[in-house]
Amino acid sequence: MTDILTQITDAIGGFFGSPVVHLAIQAVILFYLILWLAYAYWAFRDMQLRSDNPILPYLAAAMIVLFNVFFPFGLIVYRIIRPQEKIGDVYERNLAEEALLAEVEAVRSCPVCRRRVNDEWIVCPTCRTRLNKVCASCGRLVGLDWELCAWCGRDFDRVDRASLESLPSSPDRMRLDAPPPPAAMTQAQRRAPKGSSGAPGTLPEP
Repeated sequence: MTDILTQITDAIGGFFGSPVVHLAIQAVILFYLILWLAYAYWAFRDMQLRSDNPILPYLAAAMIVLFNVFFPFGLIVYRIIRPQEKIGDVYERNLAEEALLAEVEAVRSCPVCRRRVNDEWIVCPTCRTRLNKVCASCGRLVGLDWELCAWCGRDFDRVDRASLESLPSSPDRMRLDAPPPPAAMTQAQRRAPKGSSGAPGTLPEP
C-alpha cells in the first residue's frame, strides 16, 4: 500500500515538476491577474458613466480589487448596488420630458371651451370665441390683447379712436342718432272716444 501511495505521489510530483505544466500554471495565474485588473478597470469606467461623483469610481475599483481575489464576489456585489441608469440615459430622458412639456405648452387651446385651436384662426369653431383679430394696416393676425401691431407698429388704441370719430354715418350710428320710438299709449288715451278732438294724448273737453 505504501508503494502505491509513493508511486502516486511521485507521479503527481513529476507532473507538476514538468516545465510545460509550470508554464501552463503561470499562464493561468497571469490570465487571472489580467482578468482581475480588467474587472477593476471596467467597474471604474462603468461607475464614471453612471455617477457624477468623482470618488465613486475609485471606490468601485477598490471593491473589485479587494473582494475579487479568490471569487468574483466583488463583481457580483457591484452589479447589484450600481446605479441602474447611465448619466447619458438620464440626460436623454430629461431632455425628452422637457421637449414633451414644451410641445404640450406650445399647443394653443380655446380659453373658453379648452378645445385645440390653430394659431391662425380668428374665431373658435366650437364656441365662437374670438381668438385673434386682423390688423387693418398690414392685414396680419394680431392678439386680442395687443396694444399695437408687432408687424407694422400700428397703435390700435389711438388709431382706432381717431378712425371711429371720423367714420361717416353708419346704420349703427343712425340707429343711435335716431329719436326714440313713441311711448306706448297711456291708459287714458286708450279710453278716449275715437271721435274726440284735441291733441293726441289729451282728454276731450267736457
